[in-house]
Amino acid sequence: MAGRNKELANRKAPARRRLPAAEAARIEAIFARLAEANPEPKSELRYTNPFTLLVAVVLSAQATDAGVNKATPELFAIADTPEKMAALGEDRVREAIKTIGLFRNKAKNVIALSQLLIERHGGQVPQDRDALTALPGVGRKTANVVLNVAFHQPTIAVDTHIFRVSNRLPIAKGATPEAVEKGLEAVVPEKYLLHAHHWLILHGRYVCKARKPECARCILYDLCKFKEKTA
Repeated sequence: MAGRNKELANRKAPARRRLPAAEAARIEAIFARLAEANPEPKSELRYTNPFTLLVAVVLSAQATDAGVNKATPELFAIADTPEKMAALGEDRVREAIKTIGLFRNKAKNVIALSQLLIERHGGQVPQDRDALTALPGVGRKTANVVLNVAFHQPTIAVDTHIFRVSNRLPIAKGATPEAVEKGLEAVVPEKYLLHAHHWLILHGRYVCKARKPECARCILYDLCKFKEKTA
């Protein structure tokens, strides 16, 4: 426990960016409305503990949460720890997740990361981004999801939805996911940082869609500067 607390203490707070008063007020209003509409947003992935969350997020790469949720209940019922997953073996994991895209490579990564969690972390999921991204199949976005959802750290995992919404509204513009992540961390009011990831992903998934954004029912319509928004 002491080691984990040290990891949290050593995590650097994101650098804040001073904005013009009007822009700061607009961004504050965006998150105030999202918070009012959904005070306690949750991940749509099904999981039972930090390990099953980590596996579910790894499996969700280039796949939908709904597709992952269809494949994982039976798997997690028999393998909800790194030890059980490693013992299950790659063949059985591959069979369990065969309906998910890239299932062969993902099965290999799930077994490999389970083994490394046992060898390096005593079978526990680390609460540190660098330690997480050292695991097979775990990139920055996956690590940020785990840190946010499992360990309640104010990280922002920029997926295609968040990238689109942040550039469209805009909140923080950027050419890469990491640029958007750093931009959001710098301007999202601190009291909203913990849930910012979920609010933006859900807004992008269900309202501010890629091809046909549903602007007519958007609670942020008057705060949005997207030139192509529809009435």
